[in-house]
Amino acid sequence: MTTFQDLGLNEDLLKAITDMGFENPSDVQAKAVPILLEKDTDLVALAQTGTGKTAAFGFPMLQKINMDSRTTQGLILSPTRELCLQIANEIKAYGKYCKGLNVVAIYGGASITDQARDVKKGAQIIVATPGRMKDMIKRRLVDISKIEYAVLDEADEMLNMGFKEDITDILSHTPEEKNTWLFSATMPKEVSNIAKKFMVDPIEITVGNKNESTNQVSHEYYLVNARDRYAALKRLADANPDIFSVIFCRTKRDTQKVAEQLIEDGYSAGALHGDLSQNQRDLVMKSFRNQQIQMLVATDVAARGIDVDDITHVINYQLPDEPEIYTHRSGRTGRAGKTGISMVIVSKSEVRKIKSIERIIKKDFIKKEIPDGMDICEVQLMSLANKIHNTEINPEINKHLESINELFADTTKDELIKKFFSVEFTRFFDYYSKSRIQNVTESRGSDDSGGGRSYSNNSDDTRYFINVGSKDGYDWMKLKDFLKEVLELGRDDVFKVDVKESFSFFTTDKALQEKVITFFTDFKHDGRFVNVEVSEDKGESTSRNKRRSGGGGFGGGRKRDDSSRSERRSSGGRSDRGADRSDRGGSANRSTRRTDSDSKPRRSEPKNDSGAERPRRSRR
Repeated sequence: MTTFQDLGLNEDLLKAITDMGFENPSDVQAKAVPILLEKDTDLVALAQTGTGKTAAFGFPMLQKINMDSRTTQGLILSPTRELCLQIANEIKAYGKYCKGLNVVAIYGGASITDQARDVKKGAQIIVATPGRMKDMIKRRLVDISKIEYAVLDEADEMLNMGFKEDITDILSHTPEEKNTWLFSATMPKEVSNIAKKFMVDPIEITVGNKNESTNQVSHEYYLVNARDRYAALKRLADANPDIFSVIFCRTKRDTQKVAEQLIEDGYSAGALHGDLSQNQRDLVMKSFRNQQIQMLVATDVAARGIDVDDITHVINYQLPDEPEIYTHRSGRTGRAGKTGISMVIVSKSEVRKIKSIERIIKKDFIKKEIPDGMDICEVQLMSLANKIHNTEINPEINKHLESINELFADTTKDELIKKFFSVEFTRFFDYYSKSRIQNVTESRGSDDSGGGRSYSNNSDDTRYFINVGSKDGYDWMKLKDFLKEVLELGRDDVFKVDVKESFSFFTTDKALQEKVITFFTDFKHDGRFVNVEVSEDKGESTSRNKRRSGGGGFGGGRKRDDSSRSERRSSGGRSDRGADRSDRGGSANRSTRRTDSDSKPRRSEPKNDSGAERPRRSRR
């Protein structure tokens, strides 16, 4: 087996490695370090998150730079503030015996003046986020014209976050005669293009296969009706009492909403997304690392800085827009040689996405049933029993034993045990004896449209026609998010979204029909009319709707003036809604929502769908 001594590292680095308790290099370290030490070359390294990529480029950079020089010689770009700080701290730890080493982290949300002062003291290595680095270059607060080594860490994620132009601009200020090392978990076309543009004959190393998931993670999916998504999440959490997890949502709003619901239901949860201040993010991450938070609800971007080895589960509350992002999500667990589970909660319409992800990660998903309520009660009961059995006795309780014994003098051992455990068991039993959730059977012909319930001729549903489609930039998820936002509806209130080229269909409960039609009366988006009508025939032909859509493109900029619309206007149904509609649509965005890091959970007892009180989850 390869050792760190075999890699050719100097004594200062080997001593630090010993202090940190590392015994053998990971696969990516064993492959990358010897190449980077022996050659002045460009490198593309593909390896999953959690495989030790920071050390793979950190060790060679520390060994090659001149510690006696105050010139900046190494630049490391990373996508997020959390990851930037994490890399900087790791590099400092690896170089603790490198006399004169100065590593500076540059990122947004902190004082740019302080960062500039730290750089001016002489930083051989700068670790930076692209946005802040570009700003400091523009202000001439840093000089990277003499760097010898440039690292693009998590390159796929930086490009996915829209940093391509920033990266291009930053690298234009660096010398041509430098080594560029690109590290990435996946290799989409955009990353390949960056490699071709900025690198010369790079050596490519791959740990596993491109985009493939680590073998330490098993993949499961649970098929439910879209409206049962949150109930399914609670059951998965309750079925795993010792869960320590990251829950992924697609949007910041959904992330905050799910976290607030979990806190209200008694779980130790927190939210991590881009709308939090740096101080709030730091507080949430500190609580999570200390396992004071068991369930961290996060967006994909915010989660890039999470480097915690003990995460047991990753739960995909919603699938990502791009299948490749799933690789990053599942990489949050199964780290440092430990095993983990990646769970996906999907509706019928999303099953085909599971197949796409399987092809990318080259792993099969196991379809599992949502845990039964009575099975959960048993799991919770035995978990409590084990905790009590393993609890060390506090000697201070001895002085209270006499009073306790008097209270239970007429109670047998069996009765005492039953009473004691009934305190916890009854709460779960009462909830799950009334709570119902339906496991859904896959049906042939499931497609990627809709993100919700399967559609049928249900008298309780209303099907709508809307004159926007794919040529307006919508897929079913984006259109669903748009409708949810402007109508101020819950995520599962809009379902079976079917996007065509110049028009689309969607469905809501019939109770929402008046609200939907009234809202979209003379509704304008970006100065153009968006028409929504009830679809008379749920199976109406494409050709008919093309005629009705008027060519799409937000109604082609023209307003429909049919008799039904005139009747609605003359009946006073519109009133003054049109005047303040833009304000209503934006109010949710502008409103300041309390975050879990600076607010207390609400005290009201949450209810399940049947009206039963949700049992408060015991904190760890």
